[in-house]
Formats: sequence, structure tokens, C-alpha cells
Amino acid sequence: MSDMLGNLYATLSVKPADLVIGWRGAVAVRNQEFLQRVAAWYGLLQDRSGQNFALYLDDGIEFAAALIGAWHAGKTVWLTADTLAISNQALAVSVDGFLGEFPVECAPLQPGLEAGEPVVTLAPLDPNFLALVVHTSGTTGAAQAIPKRLSQLSCEVATLEASFGARLGAADIVATVSQQHIYGLLFRVLWPLAAGRAMHAHALNFPEELAQVLERRPSVLIASPAHLKRLPDHLDWRGANTHLRAIFSSGGPLPLEIAHATGTLLGQVPIEVYGSSETGGIAWRQRTPSADESWRALPQVQWRVSDEDSLLEVRSPHLADIEWLRVADRAEAHGTDRFMLNGRSDRIVKIEEKRISLDAIEALLAASPLVEAVRIVLCDETPGQRQQLAAFVVVSELGRQCLSDSGKLTLNRNLRALLAGLIEPVACPRRWRYLEQMPINAQGKTTRAMLLAMLDARPREPHWYVIEQNERQVKLEVTVPEDLYYFEGHFPEAPILPGVVQLDWAITVGRRHFTLPPHFRAVAALKFQHVIQPGKVVTLELAHDPEKNSLNFKYLSELGQHASGRLLFAADPTQE
Repeated sequence: MSDMLGNLYATLSVKPADLVIGWRGAVAVRNQEFLQRVAAWYGLLQDRSGQNFALYLDDGIEFAAALIGAWHAGKTVWLTADTLAISNQALAVSVDGFLGEFPVECAPLQPGLEAGEPVVTLAPLDPNFLALVVHTSGTTGAAQAIPKRLSQLSCEVATLEASFGARLGAADIVATVSQQHIYGLLFRVLWPLAAGRAMHAHALNFPEELAQVLERRPSVLIASPAHLKRLPDHLDWRGANTHLRAIFSSGGPLPLEIAHATGTLLGQVPIEVYGSSETGGIAWRQRTPSADESWRALPQVQWRVSDEDSLLEVRSPHLADIEWLRVADRAEAHGTDRFMLNGRSDRIVKIEEKRISLDAIEALLAASPLVEAVRIVLCDETPGQRQQLAAFVVVSELGRQCLSDSGKLTLNRNLRALLAGLIEPVACPRRWRYLEQMPINAQGKTTRAMLLAMLDARPREPHWYVIEQNERQVKLEVTVPEDLYYFEGHFPEAPILPGVVQLDWAITVGRRHFTLPPHFRAVAALKFQHVIQPGKVVTLELAHDPEKNSLNFKYLSELGQHASGRLLFAADPTQE
């Protein structure tokens, strides 16, 4: 199969015209139609000047036709993960044109959709042909272009089929990931085409739609950790349990609990594939309940761990040459044929499978006259919440003036505006801390642990001041801090105090001032009329009724009533 990509068009040309290449929804795409689209793209590009063309298409089948047509026209295809203006500007420096669904200002080329284009005879491709460039625009890291010869891609396809083909059989390929990066390109486009498996044209990002498709026929799911984390267990996945042959996950670390939960839900524990755009596939693992955390190298991939810095080094036909390549992951040998990964050594992190350069974000913010110094830190992942970045900013004199005159929220918006359109949305810091100076340890260094510790210093209660009190009632002035812990993420552009926090504060103050039964039972007559914003001063009135084991509460201000309700308690947790 190592030459199958070079001969792919010729191989498909001799196969039956009604062979199902893939599916657009429930509509089959036949071989004849696919070859006509390849010929249309070839005809568009064969006499077109220029060597390098950027390609972006959401439809995976049309993408495959464009890719093969461009290759046979002698064009090198550049991939981009998005069509943001800054990404297009970076591409424009290196490419001679744009193909597919780029904005109109890029003048993208695309053949018409009329049927009946002739199927041409095309010669096999040269294995040394520079077929692909995986382009990193610089929005999430230092700009780089990673070229791929056709032989590298062919070897990857051959490796995947040799490793996993037997368990897949003739199953359809269903994906939640895009083919615009190397993982999606290989797993949902090139491998299926070379091995004769039908692909689904569109990524299935909605779980309800995914559940319906997986129950139709034998399938393989090409997914990412971000999608597997969000599979709801209330949907009917019985069809998936019957028809799924395998699940693949790549692009970022898959938490062990998600791997096992996916196995329970879908009947298949995901096969995790470790690699990168530069290295290609390196290793795989499947963490069944009896398996450990170690990785097994893919066929023809050699690996070793550097004695100098414990970094992993690899050599394989997936690389541009036969030299050993050092990657940025720390590793250690696990037995004679496996290894363990021990984290990154650089400042590139992954959030939702997006590569994020912390250095790049810091450089963008440091260019602002509001900022004197800045550090970006990846926060520790917590259950039920996706990973996020925190920004620690030493403000300049101008920044201090902005804080004094307009407050933290305005400064937050000003700095976020500097990043808008230049980085992926998931890369924008969610948590902001403004400092007089960076904390340093005895060695004069600012450590990640020191910065993260500062996040926990935010107050979780307001400033209380008792105005009036008797045996059954208490009235307090409540000053809500602007940096209150509970404003984080609720909501980024317009923070408001969550209703559940208002209930918790009422219960907390009630227990401080009255003797309440130990068990909270329910809340009745709950109303929220006006939001409570950062820095707001409100009045909390509590009225205790010991006969009914209840506590009435009201939050008031000059705006009127913000919230009210009746909290019910019980001595016995089973009491109704």
C-alpha cells in the first residue's frame, strides 16, 4: 500500500462506477461522480501558473477530489486550519492562489458543479513529489511550514492499514474532526480512499446526529478528546455499541476517565494516536481497564530517550529524512518496547486540540502601552471545566490610570481586543490578574506554581456589615468585590453574580445568626429580578421562622429587589 496514493486515481478509475466512495448525509457518492470532480479540479489547475495553492473545504469528499486533482496538476497544497484574515494574510506570502471556500477577497478558485465532466487518464504521481505543506499561520505559535512528500503520506497510510486495518474491515469512516489538519487528512480522507472505505463528507459535531449515523451500518469514529469529553449519556447509543468497529482519538491528551467512559457509552475504548504535524504518527495505545499508560511505537517508527534531557527522539519514514528528530515531549522507557510521556518541555500547550503558544500571546499583550510585563499560564484542569489560560499583567502607568478611572472590566476588554482575530478564541485568557510586580522566589524566578497560587487568593465572600439584628431578623450591607472568585466565566464580557452563590450566601449568613436545622431541603418562591454586578453594594435581609424551619431572604438596592425566596431546612434529610 505504500505506493497507493501515487496510483490512487488510476486504481479508482478501474473500479466500478457505482462503488460508494462516501456519503453526504444519507445520499451515496459514487465512484464515477468522485472521479468527475477530480477531473474538474485537475482541469481547473493543470494550466494554472504557480506551484503552491491553499485549500480549504468543509466537505471532505470534495476536499479529496480537489487534493487529488491539484496533485495531478503538479500543485503543492497548503493546509490551513481556518480562514481568519490573519491566517489568509500569512498564507498569501507563500501561495500562488486559494482553492475552495476562502473569503471573496482571496479570489478563491473552484470549478463549477455541472455534471458530466470527462474522466481523464492521469499518470501516477512521483513519490518524491512535494504534495503537502501543513501551514502554521503564527496565530498560535511561531510561524512555520512543514512540507510533506507524497512518500511520507503514503507511508503513514500504509502504517495505519497495517496496524488497524483488520479490525476496521469495510466499515464507514465517520468523523468529528476536520480534514484541514494532518490527523483529519490522514484518518478521514487519505486512509479511507486508499483502503476502499466509504467516508462521510461532513464532520458530525452534534451528538444527536452522530448517534443516528453510527446506528446505520458498521462504522469507525475519528474523534478528538474535546468531542469525546462531551458525549451525553442520555442519548441512545445502542446502535453505536452494535456497529462501531473502532474509535480513534488524537490531537491532544485523552483523560483516562474519558477513555473508560467512552468505552462504556459506545462499546469501544478509543485508540489514542500520538504524533504531530512534523513527526507524523509515532505511537498508539488503547487504555482498556487492564492496560497501563504506556505507548507502543507504530510499525517502522524507532524511538529513544535522550540521556541529556529525557526528551523523546524518533526516526521513521514519516519524517522528511532519516535523521533522528528530537520532539518537545519528555519520556522514559517502559520495558523494552514501550515508553511513557512525562509532559512538554516547551511553552506550546494544547487547549481543545488547538496548539497555543504562550510566548506568542505574551508578545501581543506586551506590545500594549498598558502593559509593563505579562506572563500567560495554563491553569490546572478541573472536572467539568475545560482548560483555560490565565494572564498575569504588571500594568504600566497608563494601565494603572485605566484601572483607576475605568476599572478592571474595561482594562480586560481593552487587552482582549488586542488579541481578537489574532489568536484562536480558546486561546484568549479567561482569567486576568493585575499586579504591582511579578512574584519571585529565592532564585529570582517567577514560577508557574507561584502564579497559580495567586488565583486562589480571590475572595469567595463579600464584605459583610450588620446594620440591624434581632432574634428573628438580620439586615446586612453586602459589598461585592470586583475580583470575586465566582465572577470568573459568568460571564467574560459582563460578569454577574450567579444565583446559586446568592442562595449560598443567604444560607451561610443565616447559619451564622440563627439556629437552623442541619439539612437544607428546598427553596420556594424563588425570584431573580435584577442582576448583581461586580463592586455592587446591596442589602441582604433575612427573616427566620423557627416553627416552619424556614429562612426568607431578600437582596435589595436602590434598583429595587434583586432576588428573594424562602429557604427550607430539616433535621432529617429524608423529610419531605
